[in-house]
Amino acid sequence: MQSKKITYSLFLFCFVLFYSCSVKKFIPEDELLYTGADVKLIDTLKIKNKTGLTTELNNLLVPKPNSKVLGMRLGLYFHYKAQREKPGFINKFLNKKIGEEPVYFSEIEIPQTEDLIQNRLGNNGFFNSQISSAVKKDSAAKQAKVNYEVALAKPYTLEKFQLEKDTLDSLAIYKAIEASFSKSIIKKGMRFNLDAMKAERNRIDDYLKSKGYYNFNGDFLIFEADTNRYSNRRFDLFLKLKKNVPEKSLVPYLIDEVNVFPNASVAQKNAPRDTTIIDSIKFIQEGIFFKPKHLEPYLLIKPGDRYSPKLSKYTSRRLSSISTYKFVNIQYEEVDSVTDENGFRHLKSTIDLSPLNKRSIRLRLEGVTKSNNFTGPGIGVTYANRNLFKGGELLRLSSDFGFEKQFFGSSNVGNTSIQLGFNSSLIFPRLLFPINADDRFKYSIPKTKIDLGVDYLDRTDLYKLNSISTSFGYIWAANKFVTHELNLINIDFVNLGDTSEEFEMILDENPFLRKSFEQEFIAGLTYSFTYNELGVTQKRGSLYFNFNFDIAGNTIDLFSKENSEGTNTFLGLAYAQYAKTDIDFRYHYKLGKPGNVLVGRLFGGVGLPYGNSEALPFVKQYFSGGPYSVRAFRIRSLGPGTYKPEDPDNSYFDQAGDIRLEGNVEYRFPIFEYLNGAIFADAGNVWLMKENEALPGGKFSSNFINELGVGTGIGLRIDIQGFVIRFDLASPLKRPAEKWEFEYDKPVFNFAIGYPF
Repeated sequence: MQSKKITYSLFLFCFVLFYSCSVKKFIPEDELLYTGADVKLIDTLKIKNKTGLTTELNNLLVPKPNSKVLGMRLGLYFHYKAQREKPGFINKFLNKKIGEEPVYFSEIEIPQTEDLIQNRLGNNGFFNSQISSAVKKDSAAKQAKVNYEVALAKPYTLEKFQLEKDTLDSLAIYKAIEASFSKSIIKKGMRFNLDAMKAERNRIDDYLKSKGYYNFNGDFLIFEADTNRYSNRRFDLFLKLKKNVPEKSLVPYLIDEVNVFPNASVAQKNAPRDTTIIDSIKFIQEGIFFKPKHLEPYLLIKPGDRYSPKLSKYTSRRLSSISTYKFVNIQYEEVDSVTDENGFRHLKSTIDLSPLNKRSIRLRLEGVTKSNNFTGPGIGVTYANRNLFKGGELLRLSSDFGFEKQFFGSSNVGNTSIQLGFNSSLIFPRLLFPINADDRFKYSIPKTKIDLGVDYLDRTDLYKLNSISTSFGYIWAANKFVTHELNLINIDFVNLGDTSEEFEMILDENPFLRKSFEQEFIAGLTYSFTYNELGVTQKRGSLYFNFNFDIAGNTIDLFSKENSEGTNTFLGLAYAQYAKTDIDFRYHYKLGKPGNVLVGRLFGGVGLPYGNSEALPFVKQYFSGGPYSVRAFRIRSLGPGTYKPEDPDNSYFDQAGDIRLEGNVEYRFPIFEYLNGAIFADAGNVWLMKENEALPGGKFSSNFINELGVGTGIGLRIDIQGFVIRFDLASPLKRPAEKWEFEYDKPVFNFAIGYPF
């Protein structure tokens, strides 16, 4: 009975809301609200891509009707409300944010729309199609719409496509154009299509530019169609050069000279300079700011080569990837106005490189608030030195200090934390490899990165943890979307010390946890593949995909020795053996107005200990919950599986696993300038590969779907030029292996920097 009352009340609420937001009462007596139009194709010919043509024609229908949300025209409603004599603050605010001017049927120009449709049909080869329209009015609802019906005529199809030459058919440009026809997008049998002709003209223009035609322009090309040669709606297409095309646009260009200024600053403009020549390229600078031998591999523009905009763009990008420069300016200058005996003209290239400040210091002050109730201040300092050895090297030194205290916990043990860290990295903008392989990479030259870090963590009354890490590897971009990172050497040394009796009891109760801390030495290889098109602003849907692979212990296992306890050691240290891999898939889809984005994410990871390891090292285990995970649960508070700790406030060590699965969906929208909102739902958990008596219910099983933790919430984000401060408030919808129940009275607050995904 109670359920029926709730259902009835909800229905009544929705009815009142819908009725109150009705716009009918605001529409003037002599007007009808325009609710849209539709184009229907009558196709007796079974044409190809009928759906695409229908969509193209429907996109011509303007103006667009007022938008609807759940059947209500809220934008129009708040516009009308804001026109009253005393609209009130809320109505004025909502009108400013989502209000829409009314679109009335009297504004619709049906004959002009029919002409527009007829013109677009002609552009697609359907000349002389029959178009009719019908108006559907609803006087009671004060609405009207238009239906357009198109009876498609038989389209004109291509019989022959050829280049038409004039009396100067000996020009080399004709041969170049004919050579490009092997990749033409215009094929025999295709419909007459104006867009295809425009695309073909652009393609030929790009091809000619790549062959050195520096001054050519696609507008110099013109298409002519002959529809009178055949009686069954076929046509021949001819490509011609327009008359009076300048001679300089009809000949290719060679690059005679390349001058590079590695330190093109205002202060250096009139300073005396030295010139160094490598491979015919002149490097002009005062002293040695950047060693020419290290800069030369980045240059794909060479004296004696034909002009190529592609190589020019690649050169600019390669030079910009060096952390030394903020501006790269490549200019071309025509050497003379005479065509030589071989049919070429000549260019001089000048490359100006404007450097960044050599040194910089950045100070970070943080107020840290974590979902496990740890709160405290943090400070960090980063020093950067660019062009360290005059070869584009980048040195970064950073130190961090943090103090955190756990509030509202049920125990006073281990509720404070002190963390100190020092990290350094040195990036060489080239391959450090026995064989010089830079020439094999056209898009970008790989970078070599060396890292070294030392960290100290003191969990008061529990333990102290010292760690040293180092890595050596390569980073390179295969194209504008794909990045690879390979660390051939990846070493971590972890030393657990000063453990308290309380922490020893925790380790005694969980042998797997003890094993994970005893693996002091981790040595292996890591690889990461990233496909990222999120920065492509013109795409409505953008994809991000990341794959990581981590394997450790195989090489040093060949040199190991067994100790008295039966554990293999290397240099007297127990080492880890495992394989770990995970994938992170994200999709961003833009909705309507700018800033409205629907984001989906899937994450899956698995780690397999083997050989010398019974469990993954603690620092390599997965955990779920927190501001970048399932936000309705505190950090490390989910799982493994259905495991429930006796003391949730001090279960930080237990709630980790070998397997992690997560899914997230989030709708982001603007509120004010610099302030965005979000509505989201998250689901996820972690599991163990093997049964652990200390963590009952933690093993992965076929019932994993029922063991997901699910939550939902809302968020606010302060976004100032890409720097994001995020506040999320979320509540559980379902706990692992429990029934669905919205725990709105148990919200979890998350504070973080940056978007979660």
